Amino acid sequence: MIEKNPTADNPLHTLPPGLNHDLRTPLNHIIGYSEMLLEQAQEAGQSAFVPDLLKVRAAGQELLELINDNFFSIRTPQTPTAVSPQTEGRSLSEQVVASGLHPSPAQRQPDSAPAQGSLLVVDDNEANRDVLSRRLQRQGYTVSTANNGRQALEMLRADTFDLVLLDIMMPEMDGYEVLRNLKSEEVLSHIPIIMISALSELDSVVRCIEMGAEDYLPKPFNPTLLKARIGACLEKKRARDRETKLFEQLQINYRCLQELEQLRDDLTHMIIHDLRTPLSAMIMGMQTFAQMGTLNEDQQEMLDLTQRGGSTLMAIINDLLDISKMESGALLLERHEITVSTMIDAAVKQVTLLTKAKNLALTIELEPALPLLVADETKLLRTLVNLLSNALKFTPDGGTVTVSVRANPNEPSLVFSVSDTGEGIPSEAFVRIFEKFGQVGARQNRQHFGTGLGLTFCKLAVEAHGGHIKVESAPGQGSTFCFTIPLKAQV
Repeated sequence: MIEKNPTADNPLHTLPPGLNHDLRTPLNHIIGYSEMLLEQAQEAGQSAFVPDLLKVRAAGQELLELINDNFFSIRTPQTPTAVSPQTEGRSLSEQVVASGLHPSPAQRQPDSAPAQGSLLVVDDNEANRDVLSRRLQRQGYTVSTANNGRQALEMLRADTFDLVLLDIMMPEMDGYEVLRNLKSEEVLSHIPIIMISALSELDSVVRCIEMGAEDYLPKPFNPTLLKARIGACLEKKRARDRETKLFEQLQINYRCLQELEQLRDDLTHMIIHDLRTPLSAMIMGMQTFAQMGTLNEDQQEMLDLTQRGGSTLMAIINDLLDISKMESGALLLERHEITVSTMIDAAVKQVTLLTKAKNLALTIELEPALPLLVADETKLLRTLVNLLSNALKFTPDGGTVTVSVRANPNEPSLVFSVSDTGEGIPSEAFVRIFEKFGQVGARQNRQHFGTGLGLTFCKLAVEAHGGHIKVESAPGQGSTFCFTIPLKAQV
């Protein structure tokens, strides 16, 4: 059993860092090479060499423990080589297997898949590089080596690596400086770094982690710990790489979607402009034809139907044009003082035919002494007509539609409301009811009316004035559309 020196914690027994490093390095080589030879001997079935190799490694571990216990006060946890009560009396081979230094063939767990990844080992000591790179290659990794920090930086800038194992104690450019350079370069900062050193000072570990290192490994390497930490770092990097690729693909898809939307809008804009000219000519022709002579009842009915169809189509085209302009911010509002009651009367007149056709009651409720409104009357009038038309379409025969205006008690604005006694709107439809081409359908027969542009125009027109619009409804209880308009133009 190894006896600890009772004066181990005495600062006088602490070796200078350089000498401690020089003593530990060859011991790491002895331990590392003996471990690899043990693995090869056991895999090749050359059991005759195993006892001697176990003795070589145990001697190296014993000498390393003596250095740690007698000359270095801050120790890194090492796998014990002392004989414990549980292992006393066993053979050297049994003791080593029991302590976990080298598992028996029966205890080894085969990997489910070979390790993968391109690793860079940076160490100024050739034997250190050889031991570590050979062990990592046996685990399935592709390994490159650099003998100093400058060479490592050149290799990292010229090639792609998944992980760097970086020694701290190196001449000219030590591991701290290499780490600092890697984390300061954007193209290299994502590469995980595991710091390695024969020194086991706690402040070195903390300093490396604070500088951006992923993990820290002391020499000599515990094979199981080495494999586990490299595997964990590579898995984290692969996860980050997957997230990066997904984000890049999402950006590409988003740009493609934007381009397609722009193409669609340009095509729509071109089509509606091309439609507007012949449609205007057709409507003017119908109006002129009506003045050319007396028509019989059937002829007049067909002419009226044609004119109404042309006017409806022109309204759709105008909605599309105005919505496109408002979405792009190109539509300018023509503001002036408006008398609210006059605007409400004008809106009601435009939907009178609908009320007569379905025998509906249309009531107006205006708060007395409403102030003048500074707004674009044309846009607000169309907003009111759209809301009234929707309410009348969805209200059954004999129902009631109410338009009201009142002052907002919470802010200097007016609140406009259009209510109906129709079937109501389910709450799940609120999300898209104001979207372009979103439609409000009759719940019982699933019929849809209009193009779905009217409410989109209303929303954009209200927001262009600095107001907001909302809907309140429940199935079987009718619907109420409310919007607010500031009394004065918003700066």
